[in-house]
Amino acid sequence: MKQYLITDPSAYGSLPEALERSLETAFSKSFPDFALFRDKQTSDYRSLALTFIAVCRDHAVPTVLLHGDYAMAHELKADGVHLTSAQFDAITEAKKLGLYVIISTHTHDEALMAQKLGADAITYSPIFPSPGKGDPKGLEDLKEIVAKIDIPVFALGGIVTEAQIDAVEKSGAYGFASIRYFVP
Repeated sequence: MKQYLITDPSAYGSLPEALERSLETAFSKSFPDFALFRDKQTSDYRSLALTFIAVCRDHAVPTVLLHGDYAMAHELKADGVHLTSAQFDAITEAKKLGLYVIISTHTHDEALMAQKLGADAITYSPIFPSPGKGDPKGLEDLKEIVAKIDIPVFALGGIVTEAQIDAVEKSGAYGFASIRYFVP
């Protein structure tokens, strides 16, 4: 089961040194296969993204992604981009740049569209209750989407315990993505 760490600015604020400490703490707990720098608050995304990429490279994280901005991901030499569910039109452009593309999905139709447009993987959410994310999809719905598409599915949303991870693994999902599992 692949592990996908997603950052949260509440864990590091706006300073590169704090981001580095937060990542060191997260990597000491569990080593992710994928890591995403996601910060919708900072005015200095580029600087923090550079720190994020450098720390992930130092720790040999296999796949390092930036959130939303595929041109910046390419420019800063990240491995890929995680697009929002409003960015389906960016999949083709990101793929032209040679990026690994994950896109957020919340419905079966979105998941199928992501596959059709060439995304490498999706997140599907929320699986479990998660603050501010609406009603959870649940494990049965996750199993259904995993059976419907051929690209990897990362379960996302409210995944914080080993029991939840085991349940996601039994669903057939490729992996799980989380903020709070890695950085409580």
